[in-house]
Amino acid sequence: QVQLVESGGGLVQAGGSLRLSCVLSARSFSVHAVAWFRQVGGREREFVTVLTGDGLTIDYADSVKGRFTITSDNTKHTVYLQMNSLKPEDTARYYCAAMGGQKALRDPTEYDFWGLGTQVTVSS
Repeated sequence: QVQLVESGGGLVQAGGSLRLSCVLSARSFSVHAVAWFRQVGGREREFVTVLTGDGLTIDYADSVKGRFTITSDNTKHTVYLQMNSLKPEDTARYYCAAMGGQKALRDPTEYDFWGLGTQVTVSS
């Protein structure tokens, strides 16, 4: 089992920054990758970024490339999402997800465990 707890969301003006955190606790589960997705209302969850456990693969959605950065601190079992130059269209609930085996990293259906999310609202 893996538990993921997100934090760091909030209300920020356009052009501002936020850093989201995802604390993982994994028991008897090998995490292959941790990703951030976002969702607006009832729409499908949108891939934002992913980092594999070996640190060899990092991928970003085109919409956030150059503005968002994913990092991890293994000593704290935490994955971070630094979001800079935020835009109103970044407004969404942001979710952290963990994947066990090597699967399609951008596909939300391939992820085994999810956090409850943290809301990010960017005002214009």
